Amino acid sequence: MMTGQTLERGAGILLPVTSLPSPYGIGTFGKAAYEFIDFLRRAGQKYWQVLPLGPTSYGDSPYQSFSSFAGNPYFIDLDLLIEEGLVKKEYVDSFSWGDNESYVSYEVIYQNRFQVLREAFRNSFHREAPDFRIFTEENAYWLKDYSLYMACKEYFGSVNWLEWEEDIRFRRPEAVAKYEALLAEDMEFWTFCQYKFFEQWKKLREYATEKKIQIIGDIPIYAAMDSADVWSHPELFQLEEENLFPKFIAGVPPDAFSETGQLWGNPLYDWDAMEEEGFEWWRQRILASRGLYDALRIDHFIGITRYYAVPGGAKDSVNGTYRPGPGTKLTRVINEAAGEMKIIAEDLGTVTPEVRTLLKENGYPGMKVLAFGFDGDPGNEHLPHNYKTPNCVAYGGTHDNETLTGLFCDKSDEILTYLFELLGTRDRSKIVEGLFRQAYGSIADVVIFQAQDVLGLDNSARMNFPSTLGDNWKWRLKKGQLGQQESGWLGFLVHVYRRY
Repeated sequence: MMTGQTLERGAGILLPVTSLPSPYGIGTFGKAAYEFIDFLRRAGQKYWQVLPLGPTSYGDSPYQSFSSFAGNPYFIDLDLLIEEGLVKKEYVDSFSWGDNESYVSYEVIYQNRFQVLREAFRNSFHREAPDFRIFTEENAYWLKDYSLYMACKEYFGSVNWLEWEEDIRFRRPEAVAKYEALLAEDMEFWTFCQYKFFEQWKKLREYATEKKIQIIGDIPIYAAMDSADVWSHPELFQLEEENLFPKFIAGVPPDAFSETGQLWGNPLYDWDAMEEEGFEWWRQRILASRGLYDALRIDHFIGITRYYAVPGGAKDSVNGTYRPGPGTKLTRVINEAAGEMKIIAEDLGTVTPEVRTLLKENGYPGMKVLAFGFDGDPGNEHLPHNYKTPNCVAYGGTHDNETLTGLFCDKSDEILTYLFELLGTRDRSKIVEGLFRQAYGSIADVVIFQAQDVLGLDNSARMNFPSTLGDNWKWRLKKGQLGQQESGWLGFLVHVYRRY
């Protein structure tokens, strides 16, 4: 059973919500988000792709979230709370929100944002709102567990749940009842944050729909170890019975880029246990995404056919083994839950015949990444002239890559020979423009470029350096940085290459 119709031919921009301009240190669902949708409309774009919207943990990666269902409270717009009368502007302005409008200061946000949200919570009449009751009922599958998890995490000093007291770590019924009573107000605060997150996002998405902009979401294939998901559903993961530590963790094996591979650390699913419950957790996860997005990119999709298992506690991924995944058993459930929401498969990496078969059977578009195309081989599958089907999404680069300007700025003429031949120029200042034309002129149904590449920025605007901590997920647009020149250029490309 396939998902809805293929993606409509068009173009879009990848811009994380965190990267939107804001006077409060990080992008939100406020005025700048609406203005970005207006920009997309003026530029003839049809798609806005975001990174995962979940609440982030240590390292601030949207791919390591405290919940696969909850939204990030950082995205709740404070100006909208001020308009509602839940907080006073003077109070909000009394906090520091960082001193650099180009980068998120997560430490400052972490220290101050929740103080403001708690003030809004204290002043709120949400208990009297019918919408609040409806929200809690509609999200009953995950909301109470998440709120208790966050309240307990705060109570125990923000440590990983594996370090909590044994009774609540194992979710013994008497312990759950004890902490629900002890932390009732804190639980309600975290529920309130989710209520405001989804309320604001719903209005923003409705505005996007009105402007004919489709939103492409993104979910990591795995849940984070320190998450409400693993704590509340340990039976669905490969954990040790005696201490709930992971038996095996996720990663990828050594390759040309890393002698020791990549060790992600996520606990692996117990696919047999998931199948026994009819993949209900995944069904609920896709249903939740369907309420947020028009299309959904599943990160590391190839892990559905086979996954790499590294023994828990390993320091690198050298000694892992491949094991079979659920394949069509899971995609059947995903398709049923997705309805008309389109699924995009992140099929980068080692693509086996089984992956190709699964993509074809389900009709999912895969990904092509222009930045991966220039290894000197004219037959490279990521080069636009080698696309075999329109049913794909062509990206200039992803959040894990260098910017296009950064990728090519310091390469020698010898290395760039094929790129110059392909683009018909030896003018380095024309490279990024030429790559846009290559992608827009391809048969790919959808073309997505990062906002950084629309602006021609160097690697100081790079979003993520994989396997590192400290300087990731921070880049932000300045107010007005995407302007008439950029919308005019993109609109021109849309017209020339019939992506309207």
